[in-house]
Amino acid sequence: MTTATADGVGFRSRRGPILIALMVSSGLVAVDSTIVATAVPSIVHDVGGFSSFPWLFSAYLLAQAVSVPVYAKLSDVVGRKPIILSGIGLFLLGSILCGVAWSMPALIAFRVLQGLGAGAVLPMAMTIVGDIYTATERAKVQGYLASVWALSSVTGPTLGGLFASLGVWRGIFLLNIPLCLLAGWMLIRAFHERIDRTKHRVDYLGALLLTVSLSLLILGALEGGLAWAWNSVTSISVFGAGALLFAVFILVERRAAEPVLPSWVVSRRLLATTSTISFGIGAIMFGLTSYVPTFLLGSLSTSPVLAGLALASLTIGWPISASQAGRFYFRIGYRRTALIGVMVAVIGTSVLTLTASSPSVPVVAACCFVVGLGLGLVATPILIAAQSSVEWNERGVVTGTNLFARSIGSSIGVAVFGAVANSIYAGVPGGDSDPQTIVYATTAVFVAVLVSAILTVVAVIAMPAVGGAKSTGLEAPTEAGAASAHG
Repeated sequence: MTTATADGVGFRSRRGPILIALMVSSGLVAVDSTIVATAVPSIVHDVGGFSSFPWLFSAYLLAQAVSVPVYAKLSDVVGRKPIILSGIGLFLLGSILCGVAWSMPALIAFRVLQGLGAGAVLPMAMTIVGDIYTATERAKVQGYLASVWALSSVTGPTLGGLFASLGVWRGIFLLNIPLCLLAGWMLIRAFHERIDRTKHRVDYLGALLLTVSLSLLILGALEGGLAWAWNSVTSISVFGAGALLFAVFILVERRAAEPVLPSWVVSRRLLATTSTISFGIGAIMFGLTSYVPTFLLGSLSTSPVLAGLALASLTIGWPISASQAGRFYFRIGYRRTALIGVMVAVIGTSVLTLTASSPSVPVVAACCFVVGLGLGLVATPILIAAQSSVEWNERGVVTGTNLFARSIGSSIGVAVFGAVANSIYAGVPGGDSDPQTIVYATTAVFVAVLVSAILTVVAVIAMPAVGGAKSTGLEAPTEAGAASAHG
């Protein structure tokens, strides 16, 4: 393998153009996750389909989640560059089609295409970081990438609201065109990888079974209690079919020459625990992201912008701690660093829960900031620990599995937190518009988020005590076949 010279991490370093390209690529997914929500009223007014608009988000999330493991495995076979470029291309095509959509069903279908592209972009960006940067440098790079999400959490809703107020909601999708072209051009020009070309047997059947089974299971989690009752025939059928196909997938993978999701991903204690922790991070993030704005809007009648800024403090705290995480885990190890981070998150969610009965924008913003600080200290070390424990030809699967677990955590969070809130709203006529009922329901959701944080503490404790790179020999990315970078 040939790697880039360790000449620093900044934009002016030899690998700077790649870092910028990865940040632009990640920005596509980050902005898209926040910009659409503020434009929903304008979209519905133009193309109709109010009852179907939640699928603008569900379809996107579903397509993104189920495609991650498939892309991750393929990247270990054909390389990272073809996969991330394919993802950018799909995202570009989906964005163009969304921008010219003529109906809500068409827009939902094109959002699926966007989701399939996003499923390749973010995991591959993280995997490329693992390939071209040493473990020491990765902590700083994670801070750069996390800053993209912090910026997007502010600019996304602002741009979405601006386009909606101007009556040109299609611009939120067409805005992706120059960004996709820029990211693709920079990656083609700056990122080069050399791979040992060997014959592989692609596990097409496994990929199909995994995609369909997870689609059904996530669909059941997303729509249960909303589109249909949990105990309805539809719900039971969806979950039953998903579980059956997943069982068949497991049997097929045992005989596959090159399984799309190898059994060692869950049999190795480090990888199993880091994926479980990532699942918890997804649940915590989704619980706050989904209910903090509703909580402030419904209980205090504050402006959407102010509610959004309160939530933005969550993604502002994250990159601050993520960029400094390396100072901790190289001294005290990955597990201890993650344990400190998750305990900080527990403190933040505890205070949020205890003060929810007396809503306050500054208090909510401060609690979200503390939770963000904690999660930044968790997410970075567990991902780097997982990446550093495997060779190049396994790193794509490991990175994809970690991010996939986070997506699944978010999806399950949709079901659990939604069920908690809806059970309270159902007991009070017009409860979802009554400020006091909104406070009760959101407090219950915050309790559920706190439980998720506490369970994540247990997962961190179960994580093997792996030291930092300096103590484990994981400092340099020397695995055969990794990427080489040329500015």
